[in-house]
Parts: sequence; structure tokens; C-alpha cells
Amino acid sequence: MTATNEDSPRGLALAVTAYVMWGFLPLYMKALAHVPPTEVIAHRVIWSVPIAAAILLAMGRTADIRAAVSSPRTLGMAAVTAALISVNWGIYVWAIGSGHALDAALGYYINPLFSVALGALLLGERPRGAQLFAIALAAVAVVVLTVAAGKIPIAALGLTFSWGLYAYFKKSLPVGPAQGFFLEVLLLTPLALAIMAWTFVNGQSHFASGSAPDTWLLLSAGLVTALPLIIYATGAKLLRLSTIGILQYIAPTMIFLTAVFIFDEPFGTARMIAFPMIWTALVIYTVSLIRQSRRKRHPDIILPHSV
Repeated sequence: MTATNEDSPRGLALAVTAYVMWGFLPLYMKALAHVPPTEVIAHRVIWSVPIAAAILLAMGRTADIRAAVSSPRTLGMAAVTAALISVNWGIYVWAIGSGHALDAALGYYINPLFSVALGALLLGERPRGAQLFAIALAAVAVVVLTVAAGKIPIAALGLTFSWGLYAYFKKSLPVGPAQGFFLEVLLLTPLALAIMAWTFVNGQSHFASGSAPDTWLLLSAGLVTALPLIIYATGAKLLRLSTIGILQYIAPTMIFLTAVFIFDEPFGTARMIAFPMIWTALVIYTVSLIRQSRRKRHPDIILPHSV
């Protein structure tokens, strides 16, 4: 899929809407902090299926799904991306619910730089000097956090690695973004239904048998999962690569502000050093991205982080 070389007001509005929705998602997840992450993920999968199916019907692209399910190679690739996105969702839900929203913000800030490094390692892409410096600066920031905490920031790196690998494998999935998302949640549905059944049988379900707010929040899981992705996919096709590269920082910035000012998570000395280093690295990366995009006529769309 390619992006246009010009920005359209509609594309900008759609992309900003998607990123702002992702930015507010921690508030929704925090309201479900008392629900086990596995149950939340199960409901995200189950209720995304009808929404994604309705979108495909409206688009008239159901034939793509029939072709995909008849291809063992496509199903195998979709199984890999489905596993990676479920890991990403699981880490994110756990991080927000357990008071590690700052780690989630850090993970998504690092993600673009990791994608550059991944491209260099797996695709033979050659990062420019500025991009190499940005990657190195981000790596030093992670070392600062590791030394200060006495442990590796597993949640942040888990989000970075799971999404970076998801984006890498997603590029090879021979279907569009909406079709690919439907295929992924479809493959995850049997496991999600099994988890839901297990919680019911063991009297641990927060859906239907729990409180009314929990039921409605879990029922909305598909909407908050699928809607931003579809809105983004539509808007990204109408924007330049450089514009998307800048807009993708909206969500982690909102997560960062929410963590500090609403969730009141501690922002100690190590983070006061590491986060500005990450932000500096991102400025360097973004400037390099803008300059590079001016030399390319038809750049590929950047996949956003998924939360």
C-alpha cells in the first residue's frame, strides 16, 4: 500500500482522530484495571470480529477473506501477526492496569527507532547518520532506566519489540489492513471464546455476571480496538509519510501526560534524564524522516502503534 505525496484535510482529520482515540485509551483501560488482562484481551478479540466484518461488508471486500482462508501461507502469516498483536495488547493492558503507563509511553516512543533498527537488521536498509545517532541515544536512555531501576524495563521493550515485529510481518501479509485485522481477530477467536468460557465456569467472569459498568466496558472493547485502526488506515492513505511520522507521537505523549498528571505515576530522576533523551532522539529521527521523504515520490505508509 502506498501513501499519497500530498496531505489532504480529510486524511489529517482522520489520522489525528485515530491517534487522539489511542491517546485516551488508558482511561478506558484503567477503568478495567480490576479485570484480568487475559479477559480484557478476549473481549477485545470477540467484539472486534462483528465490527470488522461489518466494515468489510460495507467495503465489499469479503472475497479477499475467502481467498485468504483458502491459502495456507496467508493463514500462517496471519497467525504470526495475530500472536504478536495479542502479546502487544496483553502487555499494554497489564501496564496501564498495574501502574506502568509511563512504560507504555516509553515503549511507543522508542517504537519508530526500533523499526529503523529492525529494517537495518532484517531488510538490509541503511540508516543514515542522524538515524543511527537517534537509535544510539534511545539505547542509552534505556540503559539509564535499567541502571537506575536495577532491572530492564521489560514492559516498555516488550511493547516496542512486539509491535515492531508485528509491523515487519504485517508488511508481508498479502491483504489490506482491514482484511488483515479481521483475519487476525478471527484466528484468535477460538482462544478468546475458551478464555471467556473458563471465566464463566469458574465464576470469575466480569461480563454479564459482573457489574453493569464492567459488562458495558467489556462490550465496548471491540469498538475501542477496531474503530481507531480503521480510521487510521483510511486517513493514512491520504497523508505523506513525513506527516504520519510526526502525528504518531500524539498517542504516546497523551499516555505520558495521563500517567503523570492523572494516574500520578512517579517521574523520578532517571526518567527525567531518559525521557528527554528519547524526545531528542525522536526530533532527530523526525527531521531525518522529513528530509528523506522529500526525496521519495511514493513512500510506504508507517504502521501506527497498536494499543
